[in-house]
Amino acid sequence: MRQYFLTALLLIAIATSSLAQNTPLRIIMIGAHPDDCELDGGGTAILYAKMGHAVKFLSVTNGDAGHYEMTGEPLARRRFAEAQEAGKRIGVLEYDVLENHDGHLVPSLDVRMQIARKIREWQADIVFAPRPNDYHPDHRYTGVLVQDAAFMVTVPNIVADTPPLKKNPVFVFFQDPFQRPNPFRPDITVDISPVFEQKVHALDAHESQFYEWLPWLNGILKDVPKDKAARKKWLAGNRPGHMTPAMRTSLEKWYGKEAAAKAQKAEAFEICEYGTQPSDDEIKRLFPMLGKK
Repeated sequence: MRQYFLTALLLIAIATSSLAQNTPLRIIMIGAHPDDCELDGGGTAILYAKMGHAVKFLSVTNGDAGHYEMTGEPLARRRFAEAQEAGKRIGVLEYDVLENHDGHLVPSLDVRMQIARKIREWQADIVFAPRPNDYHPDHRYTGVLVQDAAFMVTVPNIVADTPPLKKNPVFVFFQDPFQRPNPFRPDITVDISPVFEQKVHALDAHESQFYEWLPWLNGILKDVPKDKAARKKWLAGNRPGHMTPAMRTSLEKWYGKEAAAKAQKAEAFEICEYGTQPSDDEIKRLFPMLGKK
């Protein structure tokens, strides 16, 4: 009888483990503006979607200031439409845009609760967000807001209209080049070489940004090709997805030296010290594309 009981427990454990492994992950990527998630994590999001996992993008502002001619509600509507098209090209299940004004974001209690509610509603396993040090105040404050929400998503009496998460997600930061007060650390680096063209195809949906606003801002608007195919090729050349030595070392950890040497395009992420702290085995579960060719 005892042997039968132990065997039954083992079978239950195996079944539970198998079920957990086969359950799709739930990923939410949070950016300050429509297009930020695509820029910083679009390739990784594509890989998740191709593997059958549930990906959601969230823009904390509506992008109604990011242009040199358009502004306000017309620009916000245009950017929302571009975001929905980009989301389709990536394979995200939802792309939400909050009605906070571009360039006006502050780490308020109200916006913190908006973000906590979205993380809870999605039942997120992993939350991606910018670090709270960046040239753009909206980016900085999005990082602060997500960190401020990181513990609160588990507290029942906060945002009481939405059930709390039973387990705190893993929070990770998107890559950035800023060095102070501390440089970005690539704890996880994902080879996006096989899907880089698809990422560029998603960025291409944001015409107002990549063919108008950002070229104008950088003084190269005249360099943008008129032909659509040439324009996309130009965009790919201006979004190289450069590989730092630290990223290459991180790739070697997760893919092995041979595969890492072949990777041309990558996205890197740093584990936030708030939220669940994953082991290497847990990272491999949460980033199932690691080591895959």
